[in-house]
Amino acid sequence: MEEIDIGRRFVNGGEDELEEIINLYGEKLLRYATAILCDYHEAENIVQEVFLSAYQNRNIFDGNNLSAWLYKITYNRCLNQLKKRKIHYFHDIRSEVVLPEKDKGLSDEMLRALQKLKPMERALLYGRIMDGQSYEELSQLTGSSPVALRKQYQRAKDKIVKYFNIAYGRKESNYGQI
Repeated sequence: MEEIDIGRRFVNGGEDELEEIINLYGEKLLRYATAILCDYHEAENIVQEVFLSAYQNRNIFDGNNLSAWLYKITYNRCLNQLKKRKIHYFHDIRSEVVLPEKDKGLSDEMLRALQKLKPMERALLYGRIMDGQSYEELSQLTGSSPVALRKQYQRAKDKIVKYFNIAYGRKESNYGQI
């Protein structure tokens, strides 16, 4: 109920409400953008743009499901950033992952594994695993059906497991259920 309240206050609010949503969603969106872009500094810029855009366009927001709205803006901004780089697949992104030492959200090994996935697959894995989003919530972000997202999620998990098995010389998965 609190999210609906803050969403409605944000629509007509000012800088205080903006500061409140930055405090509430800033770190989550930063980790989400970093998982998609694999570049912490670039993700910081994207998240700043997301909050600025959300604030400037708050009059078109209906006040419901602020989280989904912010994640969708972040996802679209990340895809636009990847397009600017003229890269559509993560394996083409430079091999060096930029992540500050203080951020413990994703290990270097996991970021390297994520580089093997498409941006949509990275966003899906991150949303399900790190943010615990349901397929219905992710459906709102992506426009894909929950059934399609379940299948994409399974395929993305299989790719990650295969990467780790190859990278660490394992024939069987020792990672359990993701």
